[in-house]
Amino acid sequence: MLLSAFKQTLRELDTLKFQLPNGQFVPANFHITEVGNVTRNYMDCGGLLREENKLNLQLWVASDTDHRLKPNSVLNILQLAEKQLGYSNLELEVEYQRSTVGRYKLAFDGAVFQLINTQTACLAPDQCGIPQEKPRVRVTSSGLSCNPDSDCC
Repeated sequence: MLLSAFKQTLRELDTLKFQLPNGQFVPANFHITEVGNVTRNYMDCGGLLREENKLNLQLWVASDTDHRLKPNSVLNILQLAEKQLGYSNLELEVEYQRSTVGRYKLAFDGAVFQLINTQTACLAPDQCGIPQEKPRVRVTSSGLSCNPDSDCC
């Protein structure tokens, strides 16, 4: 989700909820402890130099169970950070710690912000010798006999 979409959604909400991929919610007394413009320069396994720019929001939960951030408060935090850091309309990423710090993409389902798991991937599979996976199908004289996803193949 881009920052502009996040801000527009915040303007339309009365309460703020973040749901983890397992269906649990980030406790309502979360804080936003960091807003960061994160630039990552790296080389992929094929030798190609890459750059990634994201806006990182770090959610943190303390023992102050009465704490509640309102959408307007988050907008104010973002505006202050935008002024100080000079970032533009970047893709958002959310950090939240459970057993370890997780990095999540952000989506909105109409009522709740969804934290979407991020995944690692090889960015140069043709350079690493990773074989392309081909779907397995059973072929008979009359053609395909089953759906490859049906476990019959």
